[in-house]
Amino acid sequence: MPKAIIAREASWVIITPAAAVVLWAGCSAGSNSAAESSEAGTQDATTSSSDGGSGGGSGSGSGSSGSSSGSGGGSGSGAGSDSGIRSDSGADSDSPIQSCAPGGPGLSNCGSAAESCCTTLEVPGGTYDRTYDPLDTYGNATLTADGGPTGEADPASVSGFRLDKYEVTVGRFRQFVNAVLPADGGPGWIPSAGSGKHTHLNGGNGLNVVGGGYEPGWVTSDDTNLAPTDANLACPGDGTWTSTPAGQETLPISCVNWYEAYAFCIWDGGFLPSAAEWEYAAAGGSQQREYPWGATDPGTNSQYAIYDGYYPDGAPPDAAAGTPGTCNDYLTCLAPVGTATLGAGLWDQLDLAGSMSEWNLDWYAAYVEPCTDCANLAGGPYRLAWGGSFVDARSALHPAGFEGDTPSNRHFYFGFRCARTP
Repeated sequence: MPKAIIAREASWVIITPAAAVVLWAGCSAGSNSAAESSEAGTQDATTSSSDGGSGGGSGSGSGSSGSSSGSGGGSGSGAGSDSGIRSDSGADSDSPIQSCAPGGPGLSNCGSAAESCCTTLEVPGGTYDRTYDPLDTYGNATLTADGGPTGEADPASVSGFRLDKYEVTVGRFRQFVNAVLPADGGPGWIPSAGSGKHTHLNGGNGLNVVGGGYEPGWVTSDDTNLAPTDANLACPGDGTWTSTPAGQETLPISCVNWYEAYAFCIWDGGFLPSAAEWEYAAAGGSQQREYPWGATDPGTNSQYAIYDGYYPDGAPPDAAAGTPGTCNDYLTCLAPVGTATLGAGLWDQLDLAGSMSEWNLDWYAAYVEPCTDCANLAGGPYRLAWGGSFVDARSALHPAGFEGDTPSNRHFYFGFRCARTP
């Protein structure tokens, strides 16, 4: 069984419909924090699920572990206003992705090739099953004799799109903060109403919303939830953000609420991926992979994924006395984006498992069929996050696993990446 890491917020809870309780009871209890998650808690209400529920047609199936760690919760304050400069995006469609335009640490030196941190890759469309490979009590995927998927259900079809290769770095997010909160105190950037849609779908109307209609894009009443201040991004004391550029620019940004993740992607010329899109990319589409890279066990040397506190030396923080283990605070457990080079998905995105749980567009809800470019955008109260994090156990790395939280909350293990038109 994976070793326990630092405990997550005491209010963290597992949401599992009856059919999934048997599949995940052992995994949740064995992976990190079944005990911690049952304690009485603060205002955070993080969710983790496993079975046919998630972003209404989008989402996941098998679920993430009831593991992980953390004290970096807290809802964070809102501080936006209508006095800002509204724009659909911060860049023309023919311009380079603006968060990396200046160049420098966390902008132009990501991955083993020290390439643009804004590298974005094509994901061709297709059909797959959102639910597959239920986990056994040890967190192992249940596979067929030839290693293929089992328990496939809840099909979804996704049109082609682009998905950024890397999670958003501290350096990239700094460019956004400078636009939203200008140093001169002038009006900051605010998304325009209706921006952030998947404009390549349905004649510009965007995703199909479960229950009818199309995605609304940015809603101006959410402006007040944009508050990427130093205090909020500290999360408190556990975030990767620094008030001035330091040695953490290539780390994934953390402690960002859902609204800021969505607004960043709009400002940067893209949008948040739907849960169906994100899982499709992580699962390798119809290949329905056990992990984004395939079936190889991730091991403990951080070549495939940054998870369970094994980075940087292969020993989790609760290792027995006298054994290696330098991960004694959150920042030492977290690697620069793209460190786990063998963990690339079918279309070469990195860190789709581990590193940061990534905000998605959808609300948590039961799956609905049919699902063609669908998303659950009329639910609540939890927005979804996908992929497991650097403090999650191995069972959280399964592509069909997800968790979520109220969108105003901030966590040291939540980050995001952007999607874009094909």
